[in-house]
Amino acid sequence: MYWTLELASYLEDAPWPANKDELIDFSIRSGAPMEVIENLQEIEDEGEMYETIEEIWPDYPTKEDFFFNEDEY
Repeated sequence: MYWTLELASYLEDAPWPANKDELIDFSIRSGAPMEVIENLQEIEDEGEMYETIEEIWPDYPTKEDFFFNEDEY
């Protein structure tokens, strides 16, 4: 399983919180690339709900990871 920013971006509008099956269904209906669906299928599922993409991909960059000053814009 591998994630990139591009692949993870397909889950930004997902109906959070969601379980694995709901995320796969959303990905199929929204036309996400097959890699997104394959990554979701590889998750070890224990029927848990995911609140955000960070629970699926812990290295997902957050706003704090980018070094820019919002006050300047």
